[in-house]
Amino acid sequence: MTAVAEVQQDWVPDTRTLLIGDTDAQPEGESWDVFNPATEAVIATVGGASSSQVDDAVAAARKAFPGWAALSGEERSVHIHRFADALEKAADRLLPSIVNEVGCPVSLAAYLQVKMAVDEHLRWAAEAAKTDRTIHLGGYDKPVPTMSDVVHQPVGVVAAITGYNYPLNLAIFKFGAALAAGCTVVLLPSPRTPLTTLFLGDLIKEAGLPPGVMNVIIGGADVGQQLSSHRGVDRVSFTGSDGVGAKIMEQASANLAGVTLELGGKSPNIVLEGVDVKKIAVEMHLRWARNGGQGCAALARLLVHDSVYDEFLEAGASAFDQMIVGDPWDPATNIGPMIRPDHQARVNGFIDGSVAEGGKKLLEVTKPLPEKGWYVNPVLLGGLPHSARAVQQEIFGPVAVIVPFKDTEEAIRLANDTEYGLAANVYCDDPIEARRVAEQVRAGTVWINGGGSMRPDAPFGGYGKSGVGRELGEWGMKEYLEVKHIQWRV
Repeated sequence: MTAVAEVQQDWVPDTRTLLIGDTDAQPEGESWDVFNPATEAVIATVGGASSSQVDDAVAAARKAFPGWAALSGEERSVHIHRFADALEKAADRLLPSIVNEVGCPVSLAAYLQVKMAVDEHLRWAAEAAKTDRTIHLGGYDKPVPTMSDVVHQPVGVVAAITGYNYPLNLAIFKFGAALAAGCTVVLLPSPRTPLTTLFLGDLIKEAGLPPGVMNVIIGGADVGQQLSSHRGVDRVSFTGSDGVGAKIMEQASANLAGVTLELGGKSPNIVLEGVDVKKIAVEMHLRWARNGGQGCAALARLLVHDSVYDEFLEAGASAFDQMIVGDPWDPATNIGPMIRPDHQARVNGFIDGSVAEGGKKLLEVTKPLPEKGWYVNPVLLGGLPHSARAVQQEIFGPVAVIVPFKDTEEAIRLANDTEYGLAANVYCDDPIEARRVAEQVRAGTVWINGGGSMRPDAPFGGYGKSGVGRELGEWGMKEYLEVKHIQWRV
């Protein structure tokens, strides 16, 4: 290991100021420690925004809004591309920041946490800013001849509130579209992983975004509540749990502000009759365990046809030999820690509770866990009814459950037997049948035979308790646009 690599591994951003307008503001609110979940060490102490600083950030965004909205799409595109340039140049600092505060293995983080966010999603948003979304309705002759256009205009000030597991991606999903649409933003990260977002404040200034277009504050539940219920905020975009999402929706409703909520999931992975499970079992397990299972679209509810159930278990056993739990900086590691000890305890509670209810650990990693760090060994649970807590609720850890089914219609019924509907996958050798099943599953994204990566031009969001609205693609852009009908006599 080189000296440069060793230094990089220890690096965390030293930015502790908030960005409000063009000012690096010293936090005036409560302070708290930020931990490295892999070592349990305190890597920073940060201070959050005071109530008056939340007001100041919203006021700065409100002040900047008319000028930013008045720019042409081409002009906003230039600014957003310049911001992407700054993020690309800082990739060697964004990577260790995320690894050290999230615990995501470096083997995954370089692409999933940094490159995909900037090179694909932010660049797409920059190009989307150029699109003229005007719709010409043409003539209408009742009671007099008229012509009409439908135009799209920016909503206004956006509160972008992100989850801890993908701090850069989730932020870009929100502010990329919001900025492209002509909105201004107040960005608030999870208090568990604030360092990468604070660092974005430096990069915002480096990129030369106009003052107030992007503001960065941090804080706990009180700051989040003030921001989501603020009279100066026109739209709230949040990623996190469905419980918190419901509270944010209630808080925003006082001002009739719109909400975009990307919440939890209990995504089914359906294996239909006739599938060669030897080709897919290992990939399926490695996918739901990715990022320690701390992903809202983790396909961790395995629905497997009776005829291939035993063969699937046998074929997937080697995946657990390939799951390396430990130091996120070890290139061999693919399973990092849980974010905090309370979350580690929650995940273990699902495992222990399932066993106590009669469930079984069908497959698991049994190697001793590191002495330090909030780790959980991956496990596949079986023998549980579909109504069991571990089958129905989002665990957000490296735990999957498997449920057999007898026929395709039962698989569809089980897939839809949940309060969530974020994502799903269907393995099927018949493309026509696979498409039929995919259309019957109530989920915002359905992959067939593993699908592909998260496209920046495709919508992401879900049914039921998985959220409200969509992010990404044109559908994500429209979350930040008001529709106006303009009609004139001819």
